[in-house]
Amino acid sequence: METTATGVSDRVKAIIAELLDVKVETITDEASFAGDLEASSLEIAQLATTIEDEFGVYISDASLERLVTVRDAIDFVIFLGAAKQH
Repeated sequence: METTATGVSDRVKAIIAELLDVKVETITDEASFAGDLEASSLEIAQLATTIEDEFGVYISDASLERLVTVRDAIDFVIFLGAAKQH
């Protein structure tokens, strides 16, 4: 598993592209899941589960509510990955 910021970003975007059936090139860091990517609440929950499985992290319901943009998700994974190393 890639643990660099670029690697995490690329993998998170690939997961989003696959689950939401969009081209990875169209996914920006600023894109919001519900607004820009038009993800339903079920799709957002599926994204969280897939990210948890891929990176070995846990996303609580409270944390999930704060993950509004792609950048939020990337930063969260990076933060949790860094916290797991200490």
